[in-house]
Amino acid sequence: QVPLVESGGGLVHSGDSLRLSCVASLRTFSGNDMGWFRQAPGKGREFVARISWTGISTYYADSVKGRFTISRDNAKNTVYLQMNSLNPEDTAVYYCAGRPRSSAYSTQDYYYWGQGTQVTVSS
Repeated sequence: QVPLVESGGGLVHSGDSLRLSCVASLRTFSGNDMGWFRQAPGKGREFVARISWTGISTYYADSVKGRFTISRDNAKNTVYLQMNSLNPEDTAVYYCAGRPRSSAYSTQDYYYWGQGTQVTVSS
């Protein structure tokens, strides 16, 4: 079973919203924090958001705080990223990650990564 599968990307206009989904295997998901990352063309991968196993704790990059919301449905082994007020700077491939090796909220040290989903925001 593939550990992580993202979906929901697409082409939108500035100001629009998108919701990304990431379905995880039970081994990847159960008991673990989950994260979202993105990589824009010509740039390194960057942290976007992280959510604890219980969903009580969430963390965001400053660039998306107030616009993006991470959530999870533990009954469906799925983590979501609701993205509002999108702008062209949000254009990137978005990756879901599971089971971090570090408690540091913005760590990129995860055991499992998805294949990514493209989000393109036109002005």
